[in-house]
Amino acid sequence: MERERKNIATNRQARHEYFILETLEAGIVLTGTEVKSLRQGKGSLKESYAQVQNGEVYLYNCHISTYDFGNRFNHDPLRPRKLLLHKEEIRRLIGKTKEKGLTLVPLALYFDANNRVKVELALAKGKKLYDKREDMAKRDAQRAIERALRGKE
Repeated sequence: MERERKNIATNRQARHEYFILETLEAGIVLTGTEVKSLRQGKGSLKESYAQVQNGEVYLYNCHISTYDFGNRFNHDPLRPRKLLLHKEEIRRLIGKTKEKGLTLVPLALYFDANNRVKVELALAKGKKLYDKREDMAKRDAQRAIERALRGKE
């Protein structure tokens, strides 16, 4: 059953740059002005990544613009943000990220059915240049097939 979710930001480049091995949902610790800014759709996951430090997972380079009507207590747009995961999940991620070439990449930032901000996090392995070219060739071939089928009808 697909849960209702309202997307705020997606990391479109992630599926091009990485092989996605598995995904998981994580909560995120935010301030009030950050949530208000996200409600206005002012968030970006471009070049962001997650990392495990001292038994906790943090999200880095996630840009959440300052809230327009905020005061002097407005937040820093690029501050590291703590992700909320169960201990077992964190332990598993520590083991996986110590493997060669695996990293944590955020795929999407969204509001869930309870209006809480969530991050879709992926355990991913980086693609080589020839893998990216192969994917683009497959996509171009699929488009050509669809174009040919549309022309025959």
